[in-house]
Amino acid sequence: MSEIQVERGPRAFRGNYRWVICALLFLAITINYVDRLIFGVLKPVLEVEFGWSESDYANIVVAFQGAYAIGLLLVGRLIDRIGARWGLGIAIGVWSLAAAAHAGASSVIQFAMARFALGVGESAGFPGAVKAVSEWFPKRERALATGIFNAGSNVGALLTPILVPILVLAFGWRAAFIVTGLSGLVLMAVWFLVYRRPREHPRVTHAELAHIESDPPDAPGKISWGQALKRREAWAFIVGKFLTDPVWWLFLFWLPDFFGKTYDLNLLTFGPPLVAVYLLADVGSVGGGWLSSRLIHRGWSVNRGRKTAMLVCALCVTPISIAVFADNLIAAVAVIGLAAAAHQGWSANLFTLVSDTFPKHAVATVVGLGGFAGAIGGMFIAKVAGWTLEATGSYVPLLAFASVTYLIALGVIHLLTPQLKPAALPPA
Repeated sequence: MSEIQVERGPRAFRGNYRWVICALLFLAITINYVDRLIFGVLKPVLEVEFGWSESDYANIVVAFQGAYAIGLLLVGRLIDRIGARWGLGIAIGVWSLAAAAHAGASSVIQFAMARFALGVGESAGFPGAVKAVSEWFPKRERALATGIFNAGSNVGALLTPILVPILVLAFGWRAAFIVTGLSGLVLMAVWFLVYRRPREHPRVTHAELAHIESDPPDAPGKISWGQALKRREAWAFIVGKFLTDPVWWLFLFWLPDFFGKTYDLNLLTFGPPLVAVYLLADVGSVGGGWLSSRLIHRGWSVNRGRKTAMLVCALCVTPISIAVFADNLIAAVAVIGLAAAAHQGWSANLFTLVSDTFPKHAVATVVGLGGFAGAIGGMFIAKVAGWTLEATGSYVPLLAFASVTYLIALGVIHLLTPQLKPAALPPA
């Protein structure tokens, strides 16, 4: 018998505890990104102290990206088996300990080992968060909830270049890794104290539980990598991630270089443009999820509402190809910020496609497969960006790719899932 509170009286309150869970997911993704990006912010300091070459730094970065890709392939099925509470909770602990372990590293191999462990732990962040949203929100609210927790990636990208230099100047670079790692361990403790499935949670009212479970029940069935890869619905997500995730990786790792080369900015002056871009990305993350949820709330089908929101996002990315030719920095920031916002709005809806088409017990598996594809795409774009810039010295080909890839991805998604119907799974 669950401990769900049953409201009484004529002024019964449905309750909104599910948004507390969403806030925890937002904090988890924020810390995830701080731990991910701190190494890049400290790159100049570490290169001077240890005498690294660019190849040494690249090898350490590849250790993280490789572990992240492999982890995404593996953690999805694990989270589907053990649930979001244990799956995401353990992951937070792993990546926090790995982040703190950087403080004890003093060689390329030791840093690579710490980054590898960080990549394994962080790979469970998004599959676990999407799994939690599928457990706590009905379909009509999932894109909004996903957009909110996904905004944590932009907040993390904003906080890292602000907080890390303060910590380094006050206590040294090793302390910066320790502080960020400890913050994750605190969050892990809170997560285990707070998170339960809705039906098991004492803070969930009867009315809120009814709202959370208002969708038709999931069909029984089982899922494996092989079974998922036989489903067109899974390939819609996988292709979408493979084609569009590289644009976000391009933003994360190449925007400072773009602003520096195009507008003669440096470490002290490209901060404000980056802050503006990621603030706009935050707005897009929440706004894109809100748009599809609003359309569905107004009576649109899930298929029509979700794809309309994704089309709006895809169209908002197209002007990015002219960013190189913008007359001034403000115009360039506006165009790139619009594209970053559109990507995050697109991402919120793309993640939600999985819970639209797969039952809760299969969500993390499919998200892991798509995340793996997106990480591989990110590794490709890094290589392509290097070759392109060395050969041409221009960002035009890269931005041209970014401007059309969302429309191509949406076309493929629609061909694979024209109605966004639940995937047919083999019987349990």
